[in-house]
Amino acid sequence: MKRLVEEIEDDGFTPFLGQRITLLCMNYFYTGKLIATNKDFVELTDAAIIYETGEWNTKGWKDAQPLPGNVRVRVATIEAYGAWK
Repeated sequence: MKRLVEEIEDDGFTPFLGQRITLLCMNYFYTGKLIATNKDFVELTDAAIIYETGEWNTKGWKDAQPLPGNVRVRVATIEAYGAWK
């Protein structure tokens, strides 16, 4: 991947390792701390499924339900991601 400031090699998720991120997927939204990534999956700990976002400019999700254990999400289903909320 090339950027305007510098050239780096990563899969897009590597810079977020150890951070809490949000994944906007085909069917559901997930949030959690990114602890692992490979070409097929990302793994979140302290994860939740987001049923209702609320206003995007407010802190926290309107309805986010905790998920038990770690969660793996297939990369192919992720449409957007970032360190939001």
